Amino acid sequence: MPNLPNIDEPTRAFIAAHRDEDVRELALHPGHAEGVDLPFALDQIAGRRKALSKLPEWAACEDVVYPPHLAMEQCSSQFTARYKADLARRLMAARTGGAPTNDKPAASDCADGAAPGRELIDLTGGFGVDFSYMARAFEHATYVERQTQLCDLAGHNMAALGLEGRTRIINGDSVAYLNGLPADSASMVFADPARRDEHGARTYAIADCTPDVLALKDRLLEVAPIVMIKLSPMLDWRKTVADFGRAVAEVHIVSTGNECKELLVVLRRRPTAADDVWIACVNDGQWLEYALGEETEAAAAATMETESARPVPIGEATTLYEPNASLMKAGCFALLSRRFHVRQIAPNSHLYVGSGTADPTFPGRAFAVQATSTMNKRELKAALAGIDQANVAVRNFPLTVAQLRRKLKLRDGGDVYLFATTTADGTHTLFVTRKA
Repeated sequence: MPNLPNIDEPTRAFIAAHRDEDVRELALHPGHAEGVDLPFALDQIAGRRKALSKLPEWAACEDVVYPPHLAMEQCSSQFTARYKADLARRLMAARTGGAPTNDKPAASDCADGAAPGRELIDLTGGFGVDFSYMARAFEHATYVERQTQLCDLAGHNMAALGLEGRTRIINGDSVAYLNGLPADSASMVFADPARRDEHGARTYAIADCTPDVLALKDRLLEVAPIVMIKLSPMLDWRKTVADFGRAVAEVHIVSTGNECKELLVVLRRRPTAADDVWIACVNDGQWLEYALGEETEAAAAATMETESARPVPIGEATTLYEPNASLMKAGCFALLSRRFHVRQIAPNSHLYVGSGTADPTFPGRAFAVQATSTMNKRELKAALAGIDQANVAVRNFPLTVAQLRRKLKLRDGGDVYLFATTTADGTHTLFVTRKA
């Protein structure tokens, strides 16, 4: 990679001339590329094309320089980066007497303006996407990264994004840097531990990531009163809360496009009782939050449900609800029944039914039930009359999607949605639905 502030003119001109072209075709037939750093140019063209959908605000900045393909695939999206910036603003505002930390962020929370925080330290800078958004919530922000190439890239891009005046780039080991800081050096510390070991194998346990934030917990909270840690969505968040002890104040389960992308754990110096840990589940514009104790209470109440309070039987259901990815990760299934007055089909099916019109506030997808059927051939024939194409999903069901589609002789697609599941009494049931 060339010295970033001094990309030679032939390379710059090549990137500008071919910015919208297919990178694979360019690699085979670059045309007039004399004097061009072709690998670097191709990375920039490919990076910008990826950024158009993943980081549109970065893509709109002409001077941003992109890393190789793998780093672009692994970096945060604009949505998840903005979410962390919104969260940082609210955490800082709460410390200075502003809005409660569990308020849903406004659309303008990430805009430039008065920064509620004094100093952010990002111990795992990487490509710098998260850092570039969170930095706007602080008067000053320090990026720490051990890879020199990434530090050069971040320094260039922070300047290109207008953040040079409030950011500092440190090329060094994050643990050594942390241990060299005096107490109360920052308002917040952020860390996104690397999830691959020295051999490149993926790791999931917190203690196997680098740096080991679990071992560093006390030191992190000595340096800053608030610590935000980004973790793999594969982790068991309940075990994570237990591992960090009473230091965990909040857990944010962040999804976009109904795909769980990351867990954010907020640590505080002041201990938090287990029932008071705040859980926020977000999937694009859908939002559900609760205290852990409320979920525990809802689960206990669900086992004592009275006959008079029992919702509509499945055979009379008019709407089927499918929770979004964040709620599936959270596992707050009894709480959903209580909040939205719907009935869970079975403990392991994680689908809900209700009567009346679909509730537009339900955090997931809603479907109008057209028919229900057991797997009896005669019932299936009646329920699927006139249907030769459908979108098929299975939950707690003995057949795979492919097996069920073959059995029902249906093509994929269309506006019909079939949900095959097992009810509480063990009956294999098919719901024929359309989007509500």
